[in-house]
Amino acid sequence: MDTADLALPVNVPSTALFTDQYELTMLQAALKAGTAARHSVFEVFTRRLPHGRRYGVVAGTGRVLDAVENFRFDEAVLGFLREKAVVDEETLDWLAGYRFSGDIWGYPEGEVYFPGSPIMRVEGSFAECVLLETVVLSILNHDSAIAAAASRMSSAAGGRPLIEMGARRTHELAAVAASRAAYIGGFSSTSDLAAGFRYNIPTVGTSAHAFTLLHDTERDAFRAQVDSLGGGTTLLVDTYDVTEAVRAAVEIAGPELGAVRIDSGDLLLVAHRVRQQLDELGAHNTKIVVTSDLDEYAIASLAAAPVDAYGVGTQLVTGSGHPTASMVYKLVARAGTADPGAPLMSVAKKSTGGKTSVGGRKWAARRLDAYGVAEAEVIGTGEVPPELAERQLLVPLVRGGEVVAREPLDVVRDRHAAARAGLPLSATQLSRGEPVLPTEYAHGPSGS
Repeated sequence: MDTADLALPVNVPSTALFTDQYELTMLQAALKAGTAARHSVFEVFTRRLPHGRRYGVVAGTGRVLDAVENFRFDEAVLGFLREKAVVDEETLDWLAGYRFSGDIWGYPEGEVYFPGSPIMRVEGSFAECVLLETVVLSILNHDSAIAAAASRMSSAAGGRPLIEMGARRTHELAAVAASRAAYIGGFSSTSDLAAGFRYNIPTVGTSAHAFTLLHDTERDAFRAQVDSLGGGTTLLVDTYDVTEAVRAAVEIAGPELGAVRIDSGDLLLVAHRVRQQLDELGAHNTKIVVTSDLDEYAIASLAAAPVDAYGVGTQLVTGSGHPTASMVYKLVARAGTADPGAPLMSVAKKSTGGKTSVGGRKWAARRLDAYGVAEAEVIGTGEVPPELAERQLLVPLVRGGEVVAREPLDVVRDRHAAARAGLPLSATQLSRGEPVLPTEYAHGPSGS
């Protein structure tokens, strides 16, 4: 399946107002001060991973590229800003011609990251870069949080398929983005048709308890479903009595029944009983799908159970307790004048309370041990040490305002699987711990 984030439906026409007002007021003040054209470097990073997480997952990059391309101030948007007196006419005139013309570098989507990793670098004039802060962060923070939860769940599933089914537990558009992020993190399908339409993610679904309750008997419901969808369908067997439902399901669909779904009760116990019953009825190939408020811990607890697939909703689309990746977008270097050739100088926030940042345009590389396993995330400015030159992580995403890095979603998904596999084995442990790789800093000349 070739799924690229390109010219597909369910797009927002303009992303220009997916921003905070202070970005426009900063622009206005910088235009008046003559500093708006200063060459600037912004970086996206997180100061820490969510408590207990061992690694993060970069997700949403493809959506960021779409958002940057669609960041346009059309007449309706400019009219709103004028009516509300958000900025003055000089600034509105500048916004009318806005097109991002700078460069964006970043970790390739699906890659893992750690505290301090320069996940994305946005470079151009201060004016054009500062406007992108909110939309970039809103996408990366949401999608990376979902992808990290999905990655933990797919690791816990041990190769068994995972179905994303959380659309009814979040905002309707967030559900589409969550499905995309879950697919990157290792899920194999979604129940959300908008996600299938937008990103060509495989979609699945058969029936809910309401369908059984609609009919006079459970057998009538099963018969109606099999008559419509065939014997390979999945029958929901926990509306009334599970044992009776499994018996009826096999009698109606035959031993080649595709699957049964269990959505309540002690899933470990019920799954074992259902497997035994299916085998006794000759339905040896009928699979067992479990749902019911699963998270990575519940999935791991079912590792020894005869479960063939998991359906996950609420915990997935809420990041399994961590709905944001806490990424920030900070100015780390800027020129002293608007001269295109002016050298960059390092800048950094020095406030107390843990909200400091590290100045300078950065590179990042992952050092491997003698066995080819990652052992450190190395971040620096200036020259890249020769031994790390082939292990650099940032890749070009936008050059001169033109997107250069669109890629099929399946490529991103495979990249994440490979990146996770390259980490120490402890990365996939569900027990709480520190980031599995330490972050090391190698500083070069100021402003590099």
